[in-house]
Amino acid sequence: MREGYRIIDADRHVTEPLEMWKEYLEPEFRDCAPYLGFVGARELPRERLVRLGPRGAVPPTPVLMVMGQPVVHKLSERAQIELALAARRRSGEIADGTRPEAQLRAMDGAGIDVAFLFPTFASYLVSIDTMDAALAGAFARAYNRWLHDYCRTSPDRLRGVGLISLHDPAGMMAELEHVIDFGWKGVVLRPNPVKGRILSHPAYEPFWSACERRGVAVVIHEGAHTHLPTAGADRFETRFALHACSHPMEQMMALLALVEGGVLERHPGLRVAFLEAGCGWLPYWLWRLDEVEYRHLAGEVEEHVRMAPSAYFRRQCFVSAEPDEPLLAQHARFIGEDHLLFGTDFPHLDHEGNLVGQALALQGELGATGLEKMLWKNAARLFGLE
Repeated sequence: MREGYRIIDADRHVTEPLEMWKEYLEPEFRDCAPYLGFVGARELPRERLVRLGPRGAVPPTPVLMVMGQPVVHKLSERAQIELALAARRRSGEIADGTRPEAQLRAMDGAGIDVAFLFPTFASYLVSIDTMDAALAGAFARAYNRWLHDYCRTSPDRLRGVGLISLHDPAGMMAELEHVIDFGWKGVVLRPNPVKGRILSHPAYEPFWSACERRGVAVVIHEGAHTHLPTAGADRFETRFALHACSHPMEQMMALLALVEGGVLERHPGLRVAFLEAGCGWLPYWLWRLDEVEYRHLAGEVEEHVRMAPSAYFRRQCFVSAEPDEPLLAQHARFIGEDHLLFGTDFPHLDHEGNLVGQALALQGELGATGLEKMLWKNAARLFGLE
């Protein structure tokens, strides 16, 4: 607790240790456990310095591999160097994500009471479009079992969010039941198409029904450089561009799929959250869907969309806000203060600084009631803590 506010970190991450895969994967899949390897031709340090200049002093970084292929897609050499330098500066935080005791100490230092925990590497392992569905499901199961053991250290404060692979719709149902048996109240999905299916595909309908019926929140969480169809990946090569596009644009299309495909219409009790893209994209997107598309084209989708898209969002959806994003108070008024969440993205490299302090400084803009909702009440409602 900080300054009288209880705080839920609704978007916090673990750092999965590489050795855990051999332990938690089922025996028949252990030969496919990920490992670290190098991509491209090896070169002498002198040659690297000549080719890259001062950046060449940073040694090549091994990348996560599965069956001879890198797990990440289109991560340029320059981007790898920049990330390696950032990782050096924040090596302690990254290490803290691997151990629950260290995670709790970091939460105490920031004043965070409860954290909902999301994957780092595991989400990439279930984001390879060509991967066999059985293997993708095995990675999700192994991660969830490991995270369950991780959270046992302090189950009231460390809350798991189950990872679900979209490769096999039938397998999604089985893993959802495992997650529910753990006592968890949320699952995380990628927004991207998998095997040609977007989130509103009929094959996923039993899953949406089960989440609604069992009171399980669905969190949509993106990450750049996956081997899935991703906004921007058809035209850009740099992390600068791919990261800029993937997070907000994939969230926009995920929300559109859930509205246009009738998922939110058919499941009014389903709770859905959109994380790690800020909230600035949302007012424009809701305005456009309401005033440009629905106003003029409602008849085209009237079987599945029976009210304005913004009404669906305000009925059952949530979005995380970045404390330092511009116009946050105006966005909060437009979106509604009952829908904003706070998350640190700890320990990932693209979020740093005193995010809790920045959030607390918003009291003047959001008011004490609005800030309390963003820091605690909305996430508690999303994940069924109240």
